[in-house]
Amino acid sequence: MKPSEPKPFEPKPFENHLPVGPLPGRRLRIGISACFFHADPTRGVFKGKTLQYFEESLVHWVMSQGAVAYLIPSIPQGQSRQVTLPELVRDFDGLVLQGGSDVAPETYGETPLDPRWKGDAFRDQYEIELVREFMKTDRPVLGICRGAQLINVALGGTLFQDIEMQVPGAVNHRNWEIYDQNFHEATFAPGGQLSKLYGGLTRARINTIHHQAIKDLGRNLIIEARSDPDEIIEAIRLDPAHSDGRYVFAAQWHPEFQDPHDTRLLSSAPILTEFLQEVSKRVGARGVVPLHSSSPAFSRL
Repeated sequence: MKPSEPKPFEPKPFENHLPVGPLPGRRLRIGISACFFHADPTRGVFKGKTLQYFEESLVHWVMSQGAVAYLIPSIPQGQSRQVTLPELVRDFDGLVLQGGSDVAPETYGETPLDPRWKGDAFRDQYEIELVREFMKTDRPVLGICRGAQLINVALGGTLFQDIEMQVPGAVNHRNWEIYDQNFHEATFAPGGQLSKLYGGLTRARINTIHHQAIKDLGRNLIIEARSDPDEIIEAIRLDPAHSDGRYVFAAQWHPEFQDPHDTRLLSSAPILTEFLQEVSKRVGARGVVPLHSSSPAFSRL
């Protein structure tokens, strides 16, 4: 059967349906987990210093529906009067885990099959602590690429350290030369929330820029999408039946890299819209009135 082309999807505007609360309206504050350039004495700029940063496309994508993105720094150790993790998390409404370096095999109980795949254990621990604290305080979590893998590991799952080595016959999930112009088909779980989010769509075309992938699924996670035909896990969600009302979703692809005008690809807007709506509901429940995208204030971004 010839794969059907995904239909162009027109997302509904992000709306706030919450009652007016005691505090003035404000934008949603989305924390972005940091990528790290660790201290390098050979680097020409910031010699021997650690840099924490985020990738521009992701930040602009998060802000495209009126939220404001902030980098969440790691907490320094051994300093007096430092901000605690719970205190830091309380300043944010939701968490986005961005892509980047490999997850260290030791983080999920393995050893590297190749020295190239040693990953970033420091970043792993920093992000796992963030995931757990955001979930503990019922703040929504969205994972992108590495973020999907990290969420799975944080909840007890494992990874394929290298798809090409460990999954014979898999499609090419990473091509460094063409990078985010590498695509493959994905199938959605019938009746799943991701499929419903796209009007019942069961198949779509997405980008692919990863050599690691989810192997054993973490606790209380369900599969929302797989690549076709190799069935690599492409999207996961915290099972609503075992979530205690919390929201966690993650995509293995990079929606923020996709051209929003390319109708051949899965639209990136619905995923962000759903996440921000979940954030907005919880912000309102805490007595804060979130602004919404039709507000004149959003036009000033």
